[in-house]
Amino acid sequence: MTRLDGYLASLATALAAVPRESLRAIEDALWQTYQRDGTIIICGNGGSAANASHFACDLAKWTLAPGRRRLRALALTDNVPVMTAWSNDTAYERVFVEQAMSLYRPGDTLVAISGSGNSPNVLRVIEWANAQQATTIGLTGFDGGKLAGLAGVSVIAPSHFMPEVEDIHGAICHGLAVALGERISASV
Repeated sequence: MTRLDGYLASLATALAAVPRESLRAIEDALWQTYQRDGTIIICGNGGSAANASHFACDLAKWTLAPGRRRLRALALTDNVPVMTAWSNDTAYERVFVEQAMSLYRPGDTLVAISGSGNSPNVLRVIEWANAQQATTIGLTGFDGGKLAGLAGVSVIAPSHFMPEVEDIHGAICHGLAVALGERISASV
């Protein structure tokens, strides 16, 4: 078995162990956001920033259905000038919360992605969103970190290896986008 085979086998085992009950709760929370015409706001750092942007893209594209209202999704990671301005003028830990304060509307949902679950900027925006009584979702790994306890609904990728955690989050995001697209298509 090559190292690549070992990685893929380990990833497949970890994906099979993702708690389905948590995933169903997240899917339902995102569906409810769509039903109330809210926006899904997503953030993360590093590989999780890439997953946040990719998830926002998939939610906006994969959920299109003829004759159905479009789902709104955006990633707080996609406006580099705003991110660097807030980081420079305040602190990097405020890069997401400052954007959320401008963009959030009642009925929106915040999805925070953090492999460790301990990224200060992710924790600040979750705390702020919770204070607004927003629906909050956390995707994390390792032992869940602080994010798992702060988010209203969370799923912990069952791995202590960051590349696997990020791959699991990517698969979860793809699965959620496909599931929401199917629900939107089937809605009356």
